[in-house]
This record gives sequence, structure tokens and C-alpha cells, in this order.
Amino acid sequence: MRIVFIGTPEFAVASLESLINSNKNIVGVITAPDKPAGRGKKLQGSAVKDCALKNNLNLMQPTNLKDERFLSELKALNADLQIVVAFRMLPESVWNMPKLGTFNLHGSLLPQYRGAAPINWAIMNGETETGVTTFFLKHEIDTGSIIDQTKVSIGINENVGELYHRLMNTGADLVVSTVDKIEKDNYSLTNQEDILKEIKEVKTAPKLNKDICKIDWNNSIDQLHNHIRGLSPYPCAFTEVMVDDKKLKLKIYSGEKELDTTSNNPKMVLEKKRIGIANSTGTYWIKELQLEGKKRMDTQSFLTGLKNEITLT
Repeated sequence: MRIVFIGTPEFAVASLESLINSNKNIVGVITAPDKPAGRGKKLQGSAVKDCALKNNLNLMQPTNLKDERFLSELKALNADLQIVVAFRMLPESVWNMPKLGTFNLHGSLLPQYRGAAPINWAIMNGETETGVTTFFLKHEIDTGSIIDQTKVSIGINENVGELYHRLMNTGADLVVSTVDKIEKDNYSLTNQEDILKEIKEVKTAPKLNKDICKIDWNNSIDQLHNHIRGLSPYPCAFTEVMVDDKKLKLKIYSGEKELDTTSNNPKMVLEKKRIGIANSTGTYWIKELQLEGKKRMDTQSFLTGLKNEITLT
């Protein structure tokens, strides 16, 4: 079976490598164009590009997915199946080209958490379980018929970076098993709309932005803990503090919750070796943080180097 693989970041590389290691016939790889990166703004290829070149795969980096020249080159590959892992929205002229269709790997148990940031939102909402789903593409994003799913538990202190890597590897296994099922024509499809009829609350996973990342210290300690680990290490939850009458952003990477220490209004608690934020439901003790203009560090190192008064805005 002739396969075209479509993806860009590290999350997609695990699936591509698993397909290669399973001796699948990858006749083409599509990834994003090189982008300026780093201080020197030198052009840098994607993680998928690096993997494709290392394995001598046919690589395509279209700037316009509707360009006739690109579509002709893609059609010439005569793919039976296309696989998408972490890539931008495809036009129908691309996803509808192979005779067996195009399937996508999504980082949630669809139809829950449709959208751009499913792994983040699952943790931020305090879920104890998530997973990965393969489904055939159609017009509406993340709505196609489900081919297969794998469930994964979420640790009570697990952050999005840790869950990301677990789902990346679980997803890679699911991609290969999905290809095997399609090759053998041994699969059944599940309509997402049928599942939605049985779900009381449908949760979505919209793209993250600055407003979402800003911490509201009036939330419960459980909500704060989930919010912070759901954004760590990237894009990272943050708060604003005053240092010498200057407002600065303070990123918070990790911490632990204490439910028996309370304050009616959110306030910063400074001790000799630890720093926390207390509210009416408890105290969140910060373990790793980064003050604007400084390096990421543990709380004790931060307090040792703190020469000025710091307060919560």
C-alpha cells in the first residue's frame, strides 16, 4: 500500500518512525516550509523534515496546498492512503485524493476535545483519562468517522509535557495498527454524531492564548493546580507581580497544593525556603518559576537571589 505521510512537529515524528520501522511503503512526506528560528533567524526545517531526510524519503514542502503544481506532484505519487499527524487544515483536493482516504491522529478521545489543544485542555479540566483517536478526514475539523482509539490515564500531578510524550508514542502505535487494519480491510467505523447523542457534556479544545494562560488566583486550589500543569512547560501559565514598583510577568511551571491554609483574598506567601499563593481554598506552593528577564529556576534559588520586595498584583 502506497502511503503519503503529512505532519510537522516532534509529535508526528514518532508516528512516521513507527511506520518506517514497520516497513510501510512511504512514497512521500509533506511538511511545513522552513521557518526562521533562533537569534540569528536562520531558516530551520521541521522535525518531520529532519526525519524524512534521514530516511531518504521523498519530501514535499508546499507553501500553498491548493497550488496546481503541488497537487500534480502529489497525484503522481499515486498514494492509496494519506496519514495526517499534527498539520494544518487540508483542502479537500488533498485529503480526498487517495482511493482509501486520509486519516488523522488526534490527541483525545473524540468527539471530546475537538480542537487545536486537546492535551492541554484535558489536564486543565482535571480529566483522569484521555487518549488518541484515528479518524477519516471530512470537511468539518475533527468530525470524521472514528477508526480506532486508545485510552490513556492521566496522573494527578502529570503536566502536559509528560502526557504529550506518552500520547505521542501511544499514538504512533495506533497509527501503525490503523494502517494494518486498513490494509486488511478489517475495521469498522463509528460515527461521532452517534456518540454525541449519549454525551451529557461536550468539551472542546480551542487554541491557547495569553488570556487563557493568565492565572486567576480566585479559582480553587484544584483548578489552579490543573491549570498550571496543563500549560507546563509550554506555553506556561503566568501571573503578574510587582518588583520595585515594576510590573513583571512570572511564569509558573510546577507546584503543589495545600488545602488547609487559607486567605480570604489571594495573596503571596513568602517563607525562607518557599513561596506560595494563598486563597480561600488553600495555598499553591510554587516549585519552579521564571521571572520576566530571568532564567527558569527552583523556588529556593529564586528566593536566594531575590533582593527586592515582590508582591502579587
